[in-house]
Amino acid sequence: MIRILVIRFRQMGDAILATPMLNTLRKNFPDADITFVLNERIAPLFDGHPAISRTITFSDDERHSFFTYLKKVWHVVRDTRYDVIIDMRSTINTLPFTLFSLHSTYRIGIRKPYTYGIMNHRFEGCESHESMISHNLRLTEPLRGMIDNGTWKEDRNLTLSITEKEKQDFYLYMQQQGIDFNRPIMLVGVTAKLPDKTWPEERMTETLRRFVNTFPQWQLIFNYAPGREADNARRISDTLQLPSHIFLNIAAKSPRQLAALAANCTAYFGNEGGARHIVHAMGGPSLVICSPNASKTTWLPQDTDIPAQGIAASDITDVTGLTREAQYNSITVDVVWKRLQAFCQQLSV
Repeated sequence: MIRILVIRFRQMGDAILATPMLNTLRKNFPDADITFVLNERIAPLFDGHPAISRTITFSDDERHSFFTYLKKVWHVVRDTRYDVIIDMRSTINTLPFTLFSLHSTYRIGIRKPYTYGIMNHRFEGCESHESMISHNLRLTEPLRGMIDNGTWKEDRNLTLSITEKEKQDFYLYMQQQGIDFNRPIMLVGVTAKLPDKTWPEERMTETLRRFVNTFPQWQLIFNYAPGREADNARRISDTLQLPSHIFLNIAAKSPRQLAALAANCTAYFGNEGGARHIVHAMGGPSLVICSPNASKTTWLPQDTDIPAQGIAASDITDVTGLTREAQYNSITVDVVWKRLQAFCQQLSV
């Protein structure tokens, strides 16, 4: 049995974008032990995933304590002697996984000065014109010669495994909060974690006003995190004054509940982020406003059956030399509204 260790720290969306690679590994090595290393707070989202044999998690405290971190990494690679190490980012922090596992036949990562001589299969980082899915799948290339019949099976789909009970429980909760499942539901990313990755609030507000006036049958569930995001969401809701259309009270208290929520929604619109990736993995179409300097080619899969559309400043103007604010300013309400109208008409609901 081949033993594979895949390391993918960072955020929820990054981990979800790793699932096509994990699915591909499982298809080609159905009996493999595939271990996925990731941040503790998002690990439950991957419980029950058929491509993953087990997860190994690191808390923030563990990752920020030098000796605690090194000790745990040492035990991870020594307790199970992995045949394959795939370090998807290959940072200084993740390098010890490979450094402590030089006996592994395949040590795969990103070409950086400090990975020379430690990783024996190195690839360039993801380029702005390249899909992150394609980049991640490239990391499996050294393993393709291990397939006896020479036929490598590739899976480019984002996937999560949420149980029917989890979906049904959240369905009933949404009903109790006033959702009418005879009408379409839009999960709306009205804001974002970082201010510099958030489309201006007044533009989002006006776009949603036009949306509700034109498509009164739609129900809007605002998705936001506690703190600044919650304040922004409430301010937008108060400005719109549309209590029968907007739902602020439907709370997903965990990544798995967010996936269950996504499974019960029709589509996603708003700022690009991890929630969009969850919606995609649950089969939902999306239209997002991309933050400046974030390539929609990289982050929005275009080669799956699920529609994933994006609006970026580079679609509208030459962004060379433009500040982040100037790039966002080029994405006007009229531009977004035109795309949102077409998006909803394509859904035919």
